[in-house]
Amino acid sequence: MTLTGGLHKPSHDHQHEMSLEDTSDFMNTIELESGSLVDHLVSFDDAAHWLIDRGFCHEDLSAASLATHGTTEAMALDKVKGVRDALREVADAVAHDRPPTDEALTEVNRAIQSRERVELVKEADGVSIGHSHVGDPLDDALARLADPLVAEIQNGRGDRVRICANDTCQWVFFDESRAGRRRWCDMATCGNQAKAARHRARAKAGTAGAPEGDGTYGPPIALS
Repeated sequence: MTLTGGLHKPSHDHQHEMSLEDTSDFMNTIELESGSLVDHLVSFDDAAHWLIDRGFCHEDLSAASLATHGTTEAMALDKVKGVRDALREVADAVAHDRPPTDEALTEVNRAIQSRERVELVKEADGVSIGHSHVGDPLDDALARLADPLVAEIQNGRGDRVRICANDTCQWVFFDESRAGRRRWCDMATCGNQAKAARHRARAKAGTAGAPEGDGTYGPPIALS
């Protein structure tokens, strides 16, 4: 591969390592609201602002900057959504103990190969650490967004990848609790709603003392 982005010194206003929360937030830019599927990345401006506002890119992802890499806004939006949907498919597959689609694996593998490379930079008084890019700034940001999910699987923590058990939510989240038994993305919202719904159902059926459920996850969100 050709290094196309040039060499950069470390920058304090650019976040090089993504967190698990960043990755789940990215996957959850498509979500269920009132039973309907809502995509928060309708235009490339939406996607660019999402990345830039979080400091994930070195430069403004304008149409002019994309053009220098031979990319249009439409192509760039397709790339962002393709990686996001592929990550979500992999996360859902891991959470439900099933194999992901071949297409999703291919897309995630392509994305993670575009991460930046650490290099030494000559200084007047020695050397410092810098980095160079493989591909364009968008490729780099998407690679780093994919890294936390891949790292969880690599480190044997794939069982901590969860889909919210509230079937009207189904957010992707990472269970970082000590016991590793979280079922909902947030207990104060989805957890309490689910518990209240089960209580109403048991009361209606006259079985208020029945167990609270088997801990299974809700059905996966259909992205198409």
